[in-house]
Amino acid sequence: MPRPIDAGTPASDARIYLLRTALGALAEMRSVRLRLLILALTPLMVLMPLLLALVVSRWSASYDALLITNVESDLRIAEQYLARILDTTGKDVEALANSVAFARAAGSDDAGFAAYLEERRAGMGLDFLRYLPPDQLHEAAARWPVIATARQGQGATHIDIFDNDDLAAISPALAERARLPLIETRAAVPTDRTTEDRGMVIQTATSSPAADRPGVLAGGILLNRNLDFIDTINALVYREDGGKTPRHGTATLFLEDVRISTNVRLFQGARALGTRVSATVRAAVLGEGRTWLDSAFVVNDWYISAYIPLTDSFGQRVGMLYVGFLEAPFRAVRRSAYVLGYGSLALVLAITVPPFLRLAGGIFSPLERMTRTMRRIEAGDLDARIGTVSSRDEIGAVAAHLDELLDQVQERDRALRAWADELNERVVERTAELREANAKLETTYQQLVMSEKLASIGEITAGVAHEINNPVAVIQGNMDVIRETLGDTAAPIMTELDLVDRQIGRINTIVGKRLQFARPVEFGTFAEDVDIAGVLDDCLVLVNHVIARGKIEVEIDHAGAPPVRVNPGELQQVIINLVVNAVQAMGGQGRLSIRTTAALHDGQPGAALSVADTGPGIAPERLNTVFDPFYTTKPGEGTGLGLSVSQTLMRQAGGLITVRNRPEGGAEFTVWLPAGGDDDG
Repeated sequence: MPRPIDAGTPASDARIYLLRTALGALAEMRSVRLRLLILALTPLMVLMPLLLALVVSRWSASYDALLITNVESDLRIAEQYLARILDTTGKDVEALANSVAFARAAGSDDAGFAAYLEERRAGMGLDFLRYLPPDQLHEAAARWPVIATARQGQGATHIDIFDNDDLAAISPALAERARLPLIETRAAVPTDRTTEDRGMVIQTATSSPAADRPGVLAGGILLNRNLDFIDTINALVYREDGGKTPRHGTATLFLEDVRISTNVRLFQGARALGTRVSATVRAAVLGEGRTWLDSAFVVNDWYISAYIPLTDSFGQRVGMLYVGFLEAPFRAVRRSAYVLGYGSLALVLAITVPPFLRLAGGIFSPLERMTRTMRRIEAGDLDARIGTVSSRDEIGAVAAHLDELLDQVQERDRALRAWADELNERVVERTAELREANAKLETTYQQLVMSEKLASIGEITAGVAHEINNPVAVIQGNMDVIRETLGDTAAPIMTELDLVDRQIGRINTIVGKRLQFARPVEFGTFAEDVDIAGVLDDCLVLVNHVIARGKIEVEIDHAGAPPVRVNPGELQQVIINLVVNAVQAMGGQGRLSIRTTAALHDGQPGAALSVADTGPGIAPERLNTVFDPFYTTKPGEGTGLGLSVSQTLMRQAGGLITVRNRPEGGAEFTVWLPAGGDDDG
């Protein structure tokens, strides 16, 4: 942000301030231009498309609602036609039973009466017409509610489902006509059936008032393959109405989900008898009893569809009545409307936007020249100038004044650069001095920290060594007295006495190494070629009492490690420290796995000894600090120097100790030492 000018600001500073202000204003020019263009084009480029999209969306929703209303109206016509067929069939049979001709025929013999019924069946368009005498009514009434109602003196008409055996008992031709092979249909409910042989029948029955033939007169129409019935529905519903978009309508009668009568066509042009409705429609209509009014995939294309459930005389949903018309023509109308609407919008934009952009370009052209000049100046070209501007308005005046300011700034810049070069040289010299002093200070600080740590460790170690050496000297002296006192009689326990001597020597060595950790330059290192497996076996004897305290299973694997160059006492100290730590980490129960093997490190041959436990492992964030002095996971129990001392000893021998958490659980410490060589000197 430019600083304000006060009364004491020199004229040159004022000019620089004005130049910066002008440059800032030019820097904002592009965003201003963009905002103005957005402000002008938003109604045309954004609001109009959004408004058109809203209008098209509302129109599409209304259009879809109109299609659903149409198919719902079609369904009502088909439903009414089916109801009229039911009503007409019932009334025709009832009128026949009450007619004089029926009473006259009832008085004739059985053959004459049967011939009369067959004649009337054909004349009434029924598929069967039969007389049930009183001795057959009990069984028939128990099976069909229609017969039971007629037996009580009231006529009844319903849709019923007849088994193939029932149809065959009436007429083998009806049984054969009802049989339909099922055709595999996309999206239908899976089924193991291959044939639909049941029949959907409009069954009507009425009591017979004839004295010679008391009983029930029953008739029916088989709807399977009843193409006249379904074509009549289609003709009633989808007769030509002079609409702009013709409706390619279809009608279907379903027995459950199987098309038993339809004018829906397969790809080959045959009627789609035996195909099945989709699982979605079946669940909604037959499963839930809802009327379906929506788009649905019918056999091989999408239709605006309407399905209504059909119930039998028992009140169960046994089928569906469907009407629908092809959706493709209406989708084409919708697409045409979309193309027309958005095409008109694109045409309007193509006509109006280019002239507007040319007009805007004429207004902003001088400002763009200023912007380009400003960018060149920002890139370091102080010789850049706007030049003569044809515009004589406020923009032209600003351009001329800006060139004058640029001349003044360039002159000022030359003076500033000369002074800056001199200042930079002084800063570089001063920075080098400060960097050198800082490096010395950092080195001194690290030395002080290390000296402080070593001083603390030395003080602690010296005290511990003094306290240990005194009782060790007493023990060693008493051992000498025991040997002198027992003389030759000490032979049976000489092995034990020698072992005590070696352990006293080891105590002295450990104390010495503690002091060496505190003052490593004061002690020598006596290395020799050592069999790492042999040292490990000796160490296990020494720590056997620690392992035996709990349920620790020890696994040893010697995989042929080569000899290593190391002080055996130091190696023994490291191994014992690692084994004891592993036993303590497992809390007295687990498996201790120790393995020695040949290993390379950075291409150098050597031997590796790994000590793995089944304990909880080490926290990942602590893996890098376990070798620090005084680090311990057992506050109050240890000094935290064991791993630090071990790492120091191994590094002095040219090796190192690493640690990791095993995937199967527990921690694993690995000691690597370089392989030893022949030393003839």
